[in-house]
Amino acid sequence: MTAGMTPDEFRKHGKELIDWVADYYERVESLPVTPDVDPGAIRAMLPEFAPELPEPFTEVIADLDRVVMPGITHWQSPNWFAYFPGDSSFPAILGELVSAGLAQQGMLWSTSPATTEIESHMMDWLVDLLGLPQGWKTSGPGGGVIQMSASDSTHTALVVARQRAQGSASLDDIVAYGSAQAHSSIEKGARVAGYRHYRPIEVDEQFALRTDRLEAAIAQDRAVGRHPAFVCSAVGTTGTTAVDPVRAIGTIARRENLWHHVDAAYAGSAMICPEFRHHQDGLELADSYVFNPHKWMFVNFDASAFYVADRRPLIETLSILPPYLQDAASQSGSVIDYRDWHVPMGRRFRALKLWFTLRSFGAEGIRSKIREHVTAAQTLAARLEADDRFELVAPTPFGLVSFRHVAGDSATDRLANAINRSGRAYLTASKLPDGSSFIRVSVGQTNTTTHHVELLGDLIDEMSDPA
Repeated sequence: MTAGMTPDEFRKHGKELIDWVADYYERVESLPVTPDVDPGAIRAMLPEFAPELPEPFTEVIADLDRVVMPGITHWQSPNWFAYFPGDSSFPAILGELVSAGLAQQGMLWSTSPATTEIESHMMDWLVDLLGLPQGWKTSGPGGGVIQMSASDSTHTALVVARQRAQGSASLDDIVAYGSAQAHSSIEKGARVAGYRHYRPIEVDEQFALRTDRLEAAIAQDRAVGRHPAFVCSAVGTTGTTAVDPVRAIGTIARRENLWHHVDAAYAGSAMICPEFRHHQDGLELADSYVFNPHKWMFVNFDASAFYVADRRPLIETLSILPPYLQDAASQSGSVIDYRDWHVPMGRRFRALKLWFTLRSFGAEGIRSKIREHVTAAQTLAARLEADDRFELVAPTPFGLVSFRHVAGDSATDRLANAINRSGRAYLTASKLPDGSSFIRVSVGQTNTTTHHVELLGDLIDEMSDPA
């Protein structure tokens, strides 16, 4: 037996794995959404040491069912309603396959011209598809890049804002601000970027950032000699998909000379539908922006779209040019070297799966699925609101339904646990700012339809305590 795999063996086993994946998608709806395994159970099925001799690849494939599947949480189940979706689709999977096969290292334009130019073009496509400011295209002063996650994108924005602020302030004095309902990556990113001060700003009854409290916090920091440097607006918070007042925050940021970052990680995909774009009014005042096609645009992780209104501060902050990375194309100034647009130098050909997906679905296909998800979520919200046992705790502007049992925290927690233990669906229990329990139902998995949301409504009805 020879080590590795010949092209003919690759063809044979590759076809077997494509069949395996296709079979999985055909049966995933019937599987319990979460696995029933104890910690350490999967590792216990693996040998203690790596093999010295090559094994038949048929045994490797067989272990997908024997070892892997018992411990899989089925994010691709249409009965997945937890967190936010971590979507995929067959075109995206095939794009990932080609990306792996080509194995490009796109750190410079010259190390893979196609990797760079297709990515730039996809990011420009998204500007038009989502109604983003035209200056964010690569033909303008800004531009977009595919990052691994919204957390990486936010961290990058924080680093650029810190660098800009350090021209007139010490690191000990700079301050970042975000909604008290902002994603935890905002505060974490500030810590990683070296900020000594992060201010969570109080929210209103709709869980959106209060601009009066933001202005007061900025004034208070300035009064004691600190340097406000960064503020984040959220278009669709993680807890309840609340929408911060982007224009008002942007106006404050311009007046106070703060870097204004907009986090639309989940809800940004919905902007492909024009009827949702009022939620992002004021984007022309933003310095940077992020949304994740891997959440709700049917592209598999990782694919986070990060934009800047002006790419010069980004490149000035992150560009280091040792001799081995200098070449004629880079020195000409006529190409993009994406290594200067984020922390890692190395980068994969992520744009292929986005390209494959956009072409296979078409913009109208994506709009249709997003609209179905939003309509199904709003129908479920109306059903729950009409039931005396439940109350909604937040609006449903996109595909997230936030509700609780009127009998209180215990009844709410029991309902969430009962549904998740059933294996018939999976959703997320969470807490409101006052500490009370509520349930998040996130509608957005690629293959979730109105029918699946109706079945979830029946399951909620079946497993709920009386009022």
